[in-house]
This record gives sequence, structure tokens and C-alpha cells, in this order.
Amino acid sequence: MTNGTFFLAIYRFASAAFAPCAPLLLNWRQKQGLEDRARLSERLGVTNHPRLPGLVAWLHGASLGESLALLPLAEKLAARGFDILLTTGTVTSAAVIETRLPPRAIHQFIPLDVPRFMTQFLDYWCPEIVFIAESEVWPNLFVETHRRNIPILLVNARMSARSFRRWRRISGFAKALFEKTGFCLAQSVVDAERFASLGAPHVHVGGNLKYDVSPPPANPQTLAGFKARIGGRPVWIAAATHAGEEELIFEAHSQLLKRFPSVLTVIVPRHSRRGQAIKTLAQSFGLQCQLRSEDDRDQLLPSIYVADTVGETGLFYRLSEIAFIGKSLVAGGGQSPIEAAKLGCAILHGPHVDNFIDVYDRLDTMHGAAVIGDAEALALALAYLFADAAKARDMARTAADVVENLSGTSDFIMQAIEPYVAQLVLERQMS
Repeated sequence: MTNGTFFLAIYRFASAAFAPCAPLLLNWRQKQGLEDRARLSERLGVTNHPRLPGLVAWLHGASLGESLALLPLAEKLAARGFDILLTTGTVTSAAVIETRLPPRAIHQFIPLDVPRFMTQFLDYWCPEIVFIAESEVWPNLFVETHRRNIPILLVNARMSARSFRRWRRISGFAKALFEKTGFCLAQSVVDAERFASLGAPHVHVGGNLKYDVSPPPANPQTLAGFKARIGGRPVWIAAATHAGEEELIFEAHSQLLKRFPSVLTVIVPRHSRRGQAIKTLAQSFGLQCQLRSEDDRDQLLPSIYVADTVGETGLFYRLSEIAFIGKSLVAGGGQSPIEAAKLGCAILHGPHVDNFIDVYDRLDTMHGAAVIGDAEALALALAYLFADAAKARDMARTAADVVENLSGTSDFIMQAIEPYVAQLVLERQMS
């Protein structure tokens, strides 16, 4: 027995021993707002949803961004005759993804990575092919799927430098897992090199599926109502913000008030549950603040508006031509600017964008985005764009062009998986 198979056996034993404790963990997570109480059984591999009748393609993305990126692939697989089982692990992703699924597709929560739960899940759904997005590597998922001779394909695969260092420390374990995959389509050359060095076979650079995703929708009546409430005020969006960034946003807003007294700052936090804390922080700066969840839709919008709801980024990106993308002024690795760019926003961001370095490099180089390092720089950049609307529109058009030119990954993936798809369709026709 090699070191890799030994550690895999230890993991499987430990995870199996954890099974009796799983309901306690899930109940605790549900009380923290991290699980859907009505659907806890899905996390144990049990569902009330009827089986899918046709060829089943199982697509898995960890949370909202990863699952949305899988939608173009899901649509193309559905067009080829597959029923789509899309799984995620977060409540937020479930709430949003279920409103955007294509026909012939359903959502389920992925089971905890326990052998018994994963076995129940696979025995019930019986997928013919499995697509794992980005860096979702769950040992029991890989083992149980491979044991059934179901192809496991890594798509939109990404591995951060930090994750790569961790996997290299247990390279034998990594090889025992990755060698169970059919092939790997990585987002970049660097990602491809990392997966190949860890033992993934048939690694290619496939690009990023997120460029193919349609921009998030918005209710036309709601959008018109907000535009009427805003009027001619200068407005900007601070999206996907994280703790530590709102203080800088409020400092920038306070500086903007000296030149633009009616300025409106809309904050769309990455985690909507932080809304009340952000409102309290705004008030400590002496700023009026309104939460979307408490909005009666009759009042004038105050100086600070916090969108503490789920699934409305498409609405708020459509309200301004300028968007700051968060998790970038703190050392968090950044958030994707693709949705904002597709919806006509000039992009501002901090220096910490390692997780999305390729797209930010292109946006910055083509002047569809600009880097700001602190509250003062943010205020100056916003004042410049407010004063020069033509420049803001030029940046927005450039940003949209950059992401449009990077699309096409879903077509590339469909070409790469055609041998698998054709074989599965043929087998179904002959059965």
C-alpha cells in the first residue's frame, strides 16, 4: 500500500466514523443560517425529489459563483438530451441557482463527504457522467464515483497557490484522488501545471466558464422604480464587500460628500446576513443608511443603501456605470468582476485580486478597470468618473468587450467531452 492509498483509507475510515455526528453538525449549521432546515436530508444523501428519467449529468459547484459558471455547460448538455443534476453546498447558491436553471435541470444539496451518504446519493441518482468545477476535491465523492466506473471530469478547474502548497505536502494522497479523474480542463496555464503535477491525467487549458454566463437578471418594474427614486444623483455600487472594507467605503463616501452632496453609495455585501452590522457601522460614521430588507419603497433613498438580500446583484449593477468589486482592499483574493463588466460598469478594485488575476490584468491593461489602494484613492477615482461621464462610459464599454472576447469556454468543453457524450447517448439508444 502506497502512502497515498494509506492516507485515503484513513480519511475514509475517519469520515465513516463521523456519520453518527452528522445530524448534530447539520442542526448547528442550520441554526447559524448555513443550512436549509427543510432540506437537511439531502446533506445525508436522501431526497424527496423523483429520479430523473433520462441520461443524468451531475454537475457540482461549491457555492454561488462556481454553480452559476456551470449554467452554460448545463444548457448545452440539456440540449444534447441529458437531464441535469446540479449540486451546491450553500444556502445562498441554492436560492439563486434554482431561479436560473435551464429546462430538464434540478438542484440538490451535495451530501457531506461520508461514504454512506455519498453511496446513497449515487445509488439513487445513478449519473452517467460527473463534472466537478474549480477545486472541489472530495475524496469519498471521487472514490465512490470511480468505483461505479462513472467518468469524473474536472472543468473550470482552478487551484490557488495556497491550496497547491497544501496538496503538495500530501502529494501521494493527491495522486490517489486525481488519477481517478478522466481529464482536467483548467482555467489557466498555471492551474493546468498545478493539477498535472498532482497527478491529474489529460490536463488542458480550457478557459473560464464564467465568461459564458448570462448576466444576472433584474425585474424591469423594480429597476424602473429604483431609477425613479435615484433620479439624477451620482451613484456607485460597492459589490461583494467583506468585513474591513466598509470602513474604507464610508471614508471615501464622506470625502465624496464634500463635492457631491447627493452622492448615493449602494453596498451589496458578499454575505447578506452582514446587513445590520454594516448599517450600524454606517451610523457610527454619522451616515444615514437604509437596508433593502427594511425598505418600504416609498422613502427617498438615503446616503447609504445596503442590499442585504440574495439574488439581486443584476438589479444593482444596472443602477450605475461604476462598480467597486470587493474582497480586494482586504487580503482576500478578490471577487469576480465579470457580471459587473457584462452589465456596463467601469470597474474599480483593490490590489488583492490573486484569485482572478487573469481577468483583472486584462481589464487593467485595456483600461476597463483601475486599481485603488485606499479610501482616498477610491474617493478620487469616483470623483473623476462622476465628473467625466464619457470616461466612465468608455471604461464600461472596454470592460464589456474584454469579457466578451474571453467567452467560448463552454463550446470548448463540449468539444472536449464529445467522445464521452456520444458514447453515453449511443448506449442509451441501444439499451
